[in-house]
Amino acid sequence: MNRKNETVGHLFAVITILIWGTTFISTKVLLKAMTPIEILFLRFNIGFIVLLFAYPHRLKIKEKKQELYFAAAGLCGVTLYFLLENIALTYTLASNVGVIVSIAPFFTAIFAHLFLKGERLKLQFFMGFLIAFAGIFFISFNGFRVLKLNPCGDILAVLAAAVWAAYSILTKKISGFHYNTIQTTRRIFVYGLVFMIPALFIFGFSPSVHMLLQPVNLLNILFLGMGASALCFVTWSSAVRILGAVKTSVYIYMVPVISVATSVIILREKITGIAIFGIGLTLAGLFISENKTLIKKKERLK
Repeated sequence: MNRKNETVGHLFAVITILIWGTTFISTKVLLKAMTPIEILFLRFNIGFIVLLFAYPHRLKIKEKKQELYFAAAGLCGVTLYFLLENIALTYTLASNVGVIVSIAPFFTAIFAHLFLKGERLKLQFFMGFLIAFAGIFFISFNGFRVLKLNPCGDILAVLAAAVWAAYSILTKKISGFHYNTIQTTRRIFVYGLVFMIPALFIFGFSPSVHMLLQPVNLLNILFLGMGASALCFVTWSSAVRILGAVKTSVYIYMVPVISVATSVIILREKITGIAIFGIGLTLAGLFISENKTLIKKKERLK
């Protein structure tokens, strides 16, 4: 991989995380007028429509077995991940979910080692993971909350992290088919929406058109659909294709950092010293997990 391509990959990952780190504000606003499943179904429908207009060409699958990867990616990355995360939030604290879901890079590394060639487990990655996870813990609990375990909700959050890791591995596999990224993302969305249909009946789907058309709700659902879904799933898939599943996944550590910064700027929430310390640890963990230059230099000197 040349430096130019690697830089583009990192740029895609940063753009994705910057947007995903701010989505909690839009979701928080929309939850006053809509249910989680309504938000989820509408945002991915919008995302699909945007991608259809962006690249209105039908994807022709070369081999039938490749369709299974698209279906699995839609099930994991669109349907199961968001449903598990949203259901977990009804059983346990949001701070618990925020911390637990951030272990997704750990699962990604394990799955990559098992299913992907060329993505090996390295001690440096796990050192960075432990440091970043400690930082995420401090950020989420902000120095004054007590960790309260709730087996049901916390297990669902762990499953959500594992499911997202599986999605990252699947998108890496799909990138090897060498299709257009917009087309592959759109196909994943289709499967995600299809698998979501049973949940519409289970959790109830009856969004109010009047509430949806209110400017604040409309702008936020468009942001989630066009930005967090259409754009970000394309940029994330592109980053995974360029950098690999493991290297891209560590950017998930940045989500709590972006969320805290956004809450301070937009929601005027206060940030404590312990949260700032947590941000520092998270950034340090990200740097350690990503930086291979020093290790390579040492290997050359041996």
